[in-house]
Amino acid sequence: MTVYASLIKTRFIHGLQYRAAAIAGMTTQYAFGFMFISMHLAFYKANPSAYPMDISHVVAYVWIQQAFLTLYMTWFYEYDIFAAITTGQIAYDLTRPIDMYGKWYCQCIASRLSKALLRSAPILLFAFLLPPPYKLVAPEPGQLALFIMSAALASCVVIAFQMLVYISAFYIINAGGVRLMSAVLMDFMAGATIPLPFFPDRLRAVAEVLPFAAMQNAPLRIYSGNIYGVNAAKVILFQLFWLTALIIAGRLWMSKALRKVITQGG
Repeated sequence: MTVYASLIKTRFIHGLQYRAAAIAGMTTQYAFGFMFISMHLAFYKANPSAYPMDISHVVAYVWIQQAFLTLYMTWFYEYDIFAAITTGQIAYDLTRPIDMYGKWYCQCIASRLSKALLRSAPILLFAFLLPPPYKLVAPEPGQLALFIMSAALASCVVIAFQMLVYISAFYIINAGGVRLMSAVLMDFMAGATIPLPFFPDRLRAVAEVLPFAAMQNAPLRIYSGNIYGVNAAKVILFQLFWLTALIIAGRLWMSKALRKVITQGG
């Protein structure tokens, strides 16, 4: 565990160096936050009875999504992991006395945490100071505790699923296509484009049992109050199930892939 802690610390400090990128990202996220909320307000005013979520829930959903985007963004990958596989650098990594799956997983966690630390607080402060209906409202303490647990699990599920994409690079020449398709699929089915309650009934029924529902969909709806109480606890158990399943699948596939690694030159 000391090795993994050191990996996370090193990568975390490395990620904190990119302050200019964080400032640019915050500016973009402010703009997207206003744009998405304004769009929802327009639809809500047109026909409130047909809206599947309370508008206050949607406002909280959008601002929390923007504040913690770096924890859940599905298009963000550690490209040096792909490079290690495609260039043969992994041969050196395999000589080190550390589990490769754990190393990559810790690397991904640290990168996302460092980016979230730089961006989340300013965005949240800004959202709390806004006038209604754009204002972000804090949940009850119990609901907040459930959100924190769900938020941590959601990020871990995202990384566990992306680990499968990294491992696929052992079997294909260029992982760009798999990376793109998986990002689009995760983004849509996890509620990044629109919340799952807005899906047609049949599509929503399918989406809510897939691992994507255990990603940002869960913590955002818990914070907003759209999911609360016993239902929130059930969602957290659902996240634990998919996190365990994805990690087991990833480790088994990784073990199989590493038994047949071939690098240039033999």
